[in-house]
Amino acid sequence: MNRLPALRIILPLLRAHAARVAGAVLAMSMAAGLLLLLGQGLRRIVDDGFAHHTTTNLDRHALLMAGLILLLALSTAARFYLVSWLGERIGAALRQKVFAHALELPPSHYEQHRTGDALTLLTADTEILRGLVGAAVSHWLRAAITTLGALAMLFITSPQLALLVVAVTPLVVIPLVLFGRRERRLSRIAQERVADLGAQAEETLNAMATVQAHVHEAADRARYAARAEESVAASLARIRVRALLMLSIILLGFGAITLSLWVGGREVLAGRLTAGELSAFVFYAVLTATSVTSLSELWSEVQRAAGAAERVGEFLATIPTIRAPEHPIALPAPGAGQPLGRLAFENVYFRYPSRPEQPALHGITLTVEPGETVALVGPSGAGKSTLFQLALRFRDPDSGCVTLDGIDLRQADPAAIRARIGLVPQDPVIFGADVRDNIRYGRPDASDAEIRAAAEAADAHGFIEALPEGYGTFLGEKGVRLSGGQRQRIAIARAILRDPPLLLLDEATSALDAESEAAVQAALARISRGRAVLVIAHRLATVRRANRILVLDAGRVVAEGSHDALVAEGGLYARLARLQFAAA
Repeated sequence: MNRLPALRIILPLLRAHAARVAGAVLAMSMAAGLLLLLGQGLRRIVDDGFAHHTTTNLDRHALLMAGLILLLALSTAARFYLVSWLGERIGAALRQKVFAHALELPPSHYEQHRTGDALTLLTADTEILRGLVGAAVSHWLRAAITTLGALAMLFITSPQLALLVVAVTPLVVIPLVLFGRRERRLSRIAQERVADLGAQAEETLNAMATVQAHVHEAADRARYAARAEESVAASLARIRVRALLMLSIILLGFGAITLSLWVGGREVLAGRLTAGELSAFVFYAVLTATSVTSLSELWSEVQRAAGAAERVGEFLATIPTIRAPEHPIALPAPGAGQPLGRLAFENVYFRYPSRPEQPALHGITLTVEPGETVALVGPSGAGKSTLFQLALRFRDPDSGCVTLDGIDLRQADPAAIRARIGLVPQDPVIFGADVRDNIRYGRPDASDAEIRAAAEAADAHGFIEALPEGYGTFLGEKGVRLSGGQRQRIAIARAILRDPPLLLLDEATSALDAESEAAVQAALARISRGRAVLVIAHRLATVRRANRILVLDAGRVVAEGSHDALVAEGGLYARLARLQFAAA
């Protein structure tokens, strides 16, 4: 019961469709009331239709029954349509809400939590809640109304027999409570096993080339099969509990009906009850038993939905560590009298929460002025990528500050910050869309002419035109139809199209051959004019064209200068130059 309040997350969504909810409740109430009236129709057919041995009364009461059945069918159909409509709408709204919140969480969240868990929320858990609204709730309420109405009619028909049925009710409720509590716990475990299964499948399928290159298919099949068996075992445990619950309720419920029929039959033979009244009583008793059985089954669905709502609620309650302040400071507008894109790190310290004992950045101070290209060089783990994450405000420094055009990033809207930055990552992301949509990802309103100009600047137009449908060619999931160098040039074209005042280049030419690299370097040189450019680079061509080179080691700036000056100085950069640029 303590998890049921979690279901309140669907109430605001239901309030948005109050008219439909009211219509569904009305149709449901009508259906339950008409179902109860069928018992009285049955009584009249037996007592008035059969007892007088004429067809007149029989025909009249049969016609009334037919009218009741027609109205029952119409109200049931209306209830089904309305609640199904509500279920689909609520399900879609929940998925949109979860997805929107997932987009608000910073990348660091997904470094600590499995993406598969979020996918399970978007699919399995929201589907359970959709089913709750679209079926289970209306069935449960209809069964509850029918149970109460049928019990009332039992007492009206025969108080003595009704007391017999009521006496058995606690025997039905006790297993409902005991088994329901256990099933709720097992339902959560089963959902967690499903999440584990989805997470492993996603991880394996996203690394298919690595899996096959290492001939790891058999091991992954075995691992997936083991997790699938764990999921099946968890589900079967829940199913066994539910089966025992149904067994108990059916035995007790219909046992009570049989007992009532036996006692009632003796009352009819004694003349204290008519055959029609006994028929109506049996009808209401069966209705009570089936409704209580439905309540027990639907209670299990409610318990599952409560667990799903709890997981969804916990996710939606996750507060993004990076978010806009309540009153963000606007960045300087273009044309305000100063060039844009000035990026500054002022005595920045930063530690990753997962590695608190090891500082990733230790007192970093550097400035990238508009029109200046600054290269970051250093061994793996020196802090280069961390600087990019802070510049994009994916993370905040522990102390010190990062500013863009003089504004502390923590005081600005992250969306406004990122709108002024063009990023070309080392491993570019290509979406399952055509070339045109991939290039204009950062500027959805870009024209075809602008897209083509960006592609030409990135030396991508030639291979794009050679694709089967040119700019309309679907590139496949993660750009599987492109080579590594082609994906890189699409990402560069995407950055060029945004025309940002600040460029962040993370090994932007690392996947290109010598000829393509020369073309892209020329393009990058052109678009770098008048812009601030911060580049992580090991390639000689990139480093040599930089205005300044900063050498990082263990989160500190250990040297700064031009390529020639740093080589002449010796030390870490000279050693890296010998190792990395020997081939050049």
